[in-house]
Amino acid sequence: MAQQENGSGKADGKSANDANVRLNRGMLAKLVVIAVIMFGFGYGLIPVYKQICELTGINILTQKEDGLDTAVAANTQVDQTRTVTVLFDANTTGPWRFRPVTGSLQVHPGEMTQVVYEVVNTQARKMDAQAIPSYAPQEAQQYFKKIECFCFKQQTLGPNEARQMPVVFYIDPKLPKNVKTITLSYTFFEVGLDAKTQNAT
Repeated sequence: MAQQENGSGKADGKSANDANVRLNRGMLAKLVVIAVIMFGFGYGLIPVYKQICELTGINILTQKEDGLDTAVAANTQVDQTRTVTVLFDANTTGPWRFRPVTGSLQVHPGEMTQVVYEVVNTQARKMDAQAIPSYAPQEAQQYFKKIECFCFKQQTLGPNEARQMPVVFYIDPKLPKNVKTITLSYTFFEVGLDAKTQNAT
């Protein structure tokens, strides 16, 4: 009788173990399926996310400045068949020394180019200044694309400070064929000079 009960107990224990093994295997299979589905879902979200961002324009982390995007696009279409001479000029109203480091360059339309202007504050006081560009011929202005320029904002120079300031630009390949020379000229002037003069008096 005891042997029968013992055998029955072993059978019950084996059945329970088998049931646990089946249960564990079933759970493992479910976890594997869930992991595969989650991976596929996450992988599939990437193109969907990109499409949503392109449509809504909310992906600010990858947006680029319009000028830079345009410049890169234009720079891939350099017109090697044309050469434009760009002359650089400088004028001042106030106590500055202001000049282009390079007087002229030969560039191809669509080619990214950098030049440097140098300014020296000859006064023993801090000065705020602004540069205003002008172009000759005037029609060239719409084809002269500046990507970086010290003229985009006011400059503050300390007493007797000297500074070199870059200008990064390209010439739009749509520049009319008859325009072979462009002059870029800057006038550099002190900002708020009238107010300072009045305060001094």
